Amino acid sequence: TRRRLESMPCGSQTPLADALVKAVRIGVNAIKVKQDTGKVALVLISDCRPNVPLCVSEGETFDASIDPRSTDGQPSRQYLKDEVVAIGKQIGVMNDFDLLCIDTEDKFVHTGVAEELTRVAGGNYHALPRADHRSISRVV
Repeated sequence: TRRRLESMPCGSQTPLADALVKAVRIGVNAIKVKQDTGKVALVLISDCRPNVPLCVSEGETFDASIDPRSTDGQPSRQYLKDEVVAIGKQIGVMNDFDLLCIDTEDKFVHTGVAEELTRVAGGNYHALPRADHRSISRVV
């Protein structure tokens, strides 16, 4: 477990919305291929600070006209948060999915996105701002 956790990339390298959509897609495919999969457990280890809109992750251009709070053609924090929460709501209605959110966000600059995402997804939330392989192993 330690070796795997230490080799995982971190530090704003994975757009949150894109990661969630891909995780759901992988879970759905696992259920389709193997009927006795049981529940899919999505384990999210993140500070849950969305930084890239889903459309950009998918190779499209962000349309600033759909975000009234957009500045300089960039999505607002609220737009990015709303996008992630909407994906969380979709996860919440999927009976075969469980979300475990390990929030690594520094509480000094707390956004609350992780708690809201977990709440709408019907998941379990754990705050681990100083997460390491031991603390993550205890939660998982």
